[in-house]
Amino acid sequence: MIYTSIKEEAYQCNMQLPQLGLVLFTFGNVSVADRDKAVFAIKPSGVSYDQLTPDHMVIVDFEGRVVEGKLRPSSDTKTHAVLYKHWEGVGGITHTHSTYATAWAQSQRDIPIFGTTHADHLTSDIPCAAPMEDDMIAGNYEYETGFQIINHFNEHKLDYKEVEMILVGNHAPFTWGKTGDKSVYNSAVLETVAKMALLTEQINPKAPRLKDALIKKHYERKHGGAAYYGQE
Repeated sequence: MIYTSIKEEAYQCNMQLPQLGLVLFTFGNVSVADRDKAVFAIKPSGVSYDQLTPDHMVIVDFEGRVVEGKLRPSSDTKTHAVLYKHWEGVGGITHTHSTYATAWAQSQRDIPIFGTTHADHLTSDIPCAAPMEDDMIAGNYEYETGFQIINHFNEHKLDYKEVEMILVGNHAPFTWGKTGDKSVYNSAVLETVAKMALLTEQINPKAPRLKDALIKKHYERKHGGAAYYGQE
């Protein structure tokens, strides 16, 4: 099969990460899925962004097996595969170790919904999954990371189509969306909101969460049935 389209898309998405200041050296990856072919393209492990080309992208199936590519895929490949296999609405996944989001993950805290920038994108706190259990760490670590994310969503009755981001406790953020571009967008939004939340708590340690009326207003004006943000 020819996978030119998703290789090019994955390449363009990965190149956005350094441009947006979301990665240092090779600390991150984006994958893009082709649902019809049941595969995804992902960045190769340890290849610097200034050396990356579309042909370097590795094609992997939803079981985490390499289908095409000369290079070893990202070390996070099995996490991506688990999410694609279990969440049918996902078309792209981004993983970074961006500074502010990762700091919240290391603090093992959800990011509170303090303001309207946050509410423009989701109506809840940004969740932080609990640190992984020792038996999962000792097993197939990257594979189990996928279930660490899924289990948190199941336990807290979250909808992955509405909350397209998570902090993995002691680790770093993962974001997703219908496309690779949307997953990168969500990663940039998460980093910005994480920074704003930290500054908010530094300025006012007793800052209250955004009130429900403003959460509803800001989310629905962009995503509701009568949304009016942007152009038609």
